[in-house]
Amino acid sequence: MIIDVPEGKDPINYVWGEMVPGIGGAAANFSLKVYSDSTLGLREFEAARLRIAQINGCVFCQDWRTERDGEKVEASFDEAVQNWRTTDAFDDRTRLAAEYAERYALDHHGLDTDFWSRMTAAYNQTHIVELSMCLGSWLAFGRLNHVLGIDSVCVLPGH
Repeated sequence: MIIDVPEGKDPINYVWGEMVPGIGGAAANFSLKVYSDSTLGLREFEAARLRIAQINGCVFCQDWRTERDGEKVEASFDEAVQNWRTTDAFDDRTRLAAEYAERYALDHHGLDTDFWSRMTAAYNQTHIVELSMCLGSWLAFGRLNHVLGIDSVCVLPGH
């Protein structure tokens, strides 16, 4: 960690809640809403989230698996995400979610008409906006936690 956290303080609560309470609280609320209010399917949600985590290098996010109604993705899902181009574990929407995550994080200027044609054939505009907001949250907050060195102690509030 590069932030000095007082003895006995939870690093996440201290950095996000005490150091910058106005900004940190708003960021935490946004982060939680991505999980609680998403209408995306679990597999596409997790493919996009995990691909961002892999790119960010966020330790906690790579280990985390979102649970919905008692269901989680299979244990080998992280490997499938790593190999999203060639895996046979994904349908078109899940593969596109992983591709979008990677391109959003690494080459957002390269999102061309071919890509958008494939996306709009698979996703409606509401889901594209929702996925884009999810990607923005994961990219920003995963990188923030990793850069500050608090990703190894990160816990989502309420989980």
